[in-house]
Amino acid sequence: MHGGGLELALVFLLAAVVAVPVFKRFGLGAVLAYLVAGVVLGPHGLGVIGDAAPVLAASEIGVVMLLFVIGLELSPARLSVMRRPVFGAGGLQVATTALVLGALAAWQGQAWQAALVIGLALAFSSTAVGLQLLAERKALTTEHGRLAFAILLFQDLAAIPLLAAIPLLGGAQAAEGALWPAVLEAVAAIALVIVGGRWLLRQVLRIVARTQMPEVFTASALLAVLGSAWIMQLAGLSMGLGAFLAGVLLADSEFRHELEAQVDPFKGLLLGLFFISVGMSMDLQRVVAEPLPIALGAVLLMTVKFALLYAIGRRPGRLPHGEALQLGAVLALGGEFAFVVFAEAQKAGLLEAALRDRLVAIVGVSMALTPLLVIALGRWLGSQPAPPKPAWDAIPDTHPQVLVAGFGRFGQIVARLLSASRIPFVAIEHSQEQVEFVRRFGNVTYYGDPARIELLRSAGAANVKVFVVAMDDPDACLRTVRVIRRHYPEATVFARARNRRHAWELMDLGAQVVRETFHSSLVMGERVLAALGLPPERAAARARAFREHDEALLRRQYLVHDDEAALVQSAQEARAELEALFEADRGRGALAFGDEGVREEP
Repeated sequence: MHGGGLELALVFLLAAVVAVPVFKRFGLGAVLAYLVAGVVLGPHGLGVIGDAAPVLAASEIGVVMLLFVIGLELSPARLSVMRRPVFGAGGLQVATTALVLGALAAWQGQAWQAALVIGLALAFSSTAVGLQLLAERKALTTEHGRLAFAILLFQDLAAIPLLAAIPLLGGAQAAEGALWPAVLEAVAAIALVIVGGRWLLRQVLRIVARTQMPEVFTASALLAVLGSAWIMQLAGLSMGLGAFLAGVLLADSEFRHELEAQVDPFKGLLLGLFFISVGMSMDLQRVVAEPLPIALGAVLLMTVKFALLYAIGRRPGRLPHGEALQLGAVLALGGEFAFVVFAEAQKAGLLEAALRDRLVAIVGVSMALTPLLVIALGRWLGSQPAPPKPAWDAIPDTHPQVLVAGFGRFGQIVARLLSASRIPFVAIEHSQEQVEFVRRFGNVTYYGDPARIELLRSAGAANVKVFVVAMDDPDACLRTVRVIRRHYPEATVFARARNRRHAWELMDLGAQVVRETFHSSLVMGERVLAALGLPPERAAARARAFREHDEALLRRQYLVHDDEAALVQSAQEARAELEALFEADRGRGALAFGDEGVREEP
């Protein structure tokens, strides 16, 4: 084959249909499948594709799409919330890794410009591989998963100025006098994209949206991405920089989610093609000819990054030993941005072709080894004895009026209301991870099991007027309420109920129940009625009537909750009662208002 359109399509479909499922079956990920498919089918492998140039040209669009989507996700508000882990841990990781690896490159005889580019490029980790490994292991919400995402986010940000600076570094190396015109041209292009994107692009998208033609909006989204990339390319900068700026400019617009939905399929397909092109560009003959330098380079890269990431996870990130090890394993590999950086550096004259091929091979090998490292580390950590559970906190008796058992999303709202009202309370949470998390935000929370009477006594439960049991585990909630009612029968107990059955079990223990989603669902239902044209006061009245009716029904059904047939009959009768009540509200039915009542217009 000669790399025509049909052949490229066949290669991509073959990689997606055959290679990806096989590699995912063994936990190796789709990215590695694309890389291997490119190596095997490329000009340095079986030669199914003899010319990789068309693939390489198309793959650049995949990177452009990726940077645009990253820009859409980076609104100023989101960056503000994540600024400490992103700019703290992320900035420290990129700076230290670039310093160490850049120094090693300079020690090998590279010019300072080339050493700087190599160090920074190798400091990046694969966003696609890292996030996929975390998602496959359901670790995105763990401590090391959140910190890994923050570090990857900073790396994505750091890649943009690096891509923009590569042509300038090449120019500085060739001719110092031509640097300032290049800088001015770059600044002018960036200003044009920012001004045009801020004012013109939004107006164009509003006009296109009014046509209500999805295909035209898709074309407009692609035009915005590729047009911004083209302007940057004319100025000698990276196309990805233009796409990223366009994404940031639209991150807080009303079109953000629609643009992401329109671009995402193209990004996924073209990014897969990008990984195939990387595999095709790897010179297997060079790898076979220099197996030891490439293997040592990959091991050195992963060792340096693993050690630095572990240190960052332990100290600034405050991760436990096992979590820090997993952070290092997930991000020890090289990143997809390194391929782009090395290609741009070669175009700018900073890297020789042989060195670029060797670096690409090192990064590719590290990407192949990382899934295996993560699997091996997970099994090793799983075989280790579980760390002893920390002892319960010693809780001082501050004479609280309220004791909150469970400090998750439910209990925190109650606690915030009490705190704003200056009512003294004590909060106990049975999850050590949750305690550490909420303490970072200044919440005074103690670690312990609220069902232990010794802990309740030390917290001053004898003088507590109200217990709030807000635990999300129904069994733990019942166990805690049972202990409180046994030892403090005079106190008032409010308990969070998962559902009606759980509410009846808590009522058996004498607790006042609050169903966790009941009131929020009522608020949404009220807003839905108002959105459908019902006057707001009428919608509020119906929601209030529904609440009173359902709470009365809950008490009635509590008397027969052990009788399934009686419960079914009660539910049917209640449905008919509620319909009759609302019919009366509309001025119809047997319960309709008299002439003096208020009726809706027919």
